[in-house]
Amino acid sequence: MQVEAVEPNVDADTLLPGSQFIDAYSVASHDATLDARHAAIRMIEHGPPWIDALMALRNVIVAPFGLKTPGPGNSIASNNIGVFPVLSETPDRIVAGFDDIHLDFRIVVDVGAPGRRVTATTLVRTHNWLGRSYLATIIPFHRLVVRSMLRRLAD
Repeated sequence: MQVEAVEPNVDADTLLPGSQFIDAYSVASHDATLDARHAAIRMIEHGPPWIDALMALRNVIVAPFGLKTPGPGNSIASNNIGVFPVLSETPDRIVAGFDDIHLDFRIVVDVGAPGRRVTATTLVRTHNWLGRSYLATIIPFHRLVVRSMLRRLAD
């Protein structure tokens, strides 16, 4: 199954007013029982090891700047998916993310017909030069990471 870049289909003004970056990727899943929470868990908590290594490197690099370096969460015991706090949830959509001093972000995972299509939408609002610099630096990695995470749902 191929992961496709798609036009974001979310209300950005409601999810993250003033967001300056938004993108979306989508893939078909053969799992007819898949809901948004389980899709997000499979994407985020059970991703390829190279993504965990990138996140660990990111945490080491940004810690001196006072940026959040969250520890692993437990999606069952807490209201997190991996390190991301869940902000809202329905069976077909989960919104996770957090606000930081340099930028705020949201990840939206939508699961719907036809064919149990899963779409991951990312929204970012930067606050300062550090946020803008960080966003510009991670965008190429972001695209690789999201595509790889979505491929896990097509397997």
